[in-house]
Amino acid sequence: MHHTHTESNSHLAEAATMFVRMAAVVRMTGLGRSTIYRLMAEDKFPSPVRLAKRAVAWRRIDLERWSAARPTVSH
Repeated sequence: MHHTHTESNSHLAEAATMFVRMAAVVRMTGLGRSTIYRLMAEDKFPSPVRLAKRAVAWRRIDLERWSAARPTVSH
């Protein structure tokens, strides 16, 4: 089976959107790095997965599920 160049690029783009690095997690959640690490230690935030020796990222689906489960603040 032969993949064209554009097919492989779309697979790479799809894979890249499946994982979120720390800077994007901070933007998505509005939480600071230390808060994220504290919540992880308390088992209240999804754990990242190791992508390489010194690279971790979160699964986007885990972050979306966590966000959906958070109570909303009403004023």
